[in-house]
Amino acid sequence: MSKKVAAETEGIVVEVQSVYLQSHSDPDEPRYVFAYNVHIKNEGASTAKLVSRHWVITDARGMFEEVRGPGIVGETPELEPGQEHAYQSFCVLKTPRGTMHGSYQMVRTDGEEFDAEIPSFLLSTGQGDSKLVLN
Repeated sequence: MSKKVAAETEGIVVEVQSVYLQSHSDPDEPRYVFAYNVHIKNEGASTAKLVSRHWVITDARGMFEEVRGPGIVGETPELEPGQEHAYQSFCVLKTPRGTMHGSYQMVRTDGEEFDAEIPSFLLSTGQGDSKLVLN
């Protein structure tokens, strides 16, 4: 399991941690599957609804893919102050290492929109990581 990383934007705290799923991967293909756990907490003073997401997924060769879409895993959670939401998803890479980062597009009950940062986190099989630097 990777180190947990966190970022805070306007009272919305996003924590992420990833894990390599060896049983779902096939290095000969090459296919490396990673699960990631996300925990979102509203530590601000007003309600915020997650309406969409933007991910940037980069493999060890520098190839990247951007993913945009509504909500997260079919949901658009509305978080009142103090509320939390957690979910798990997965990513498939063609290399044994990569990174992900992005943002959640949020809207407050008064209509204010903002992007909550998803911090950059490592996707890794755990082999050869001592030479890898995460930006």
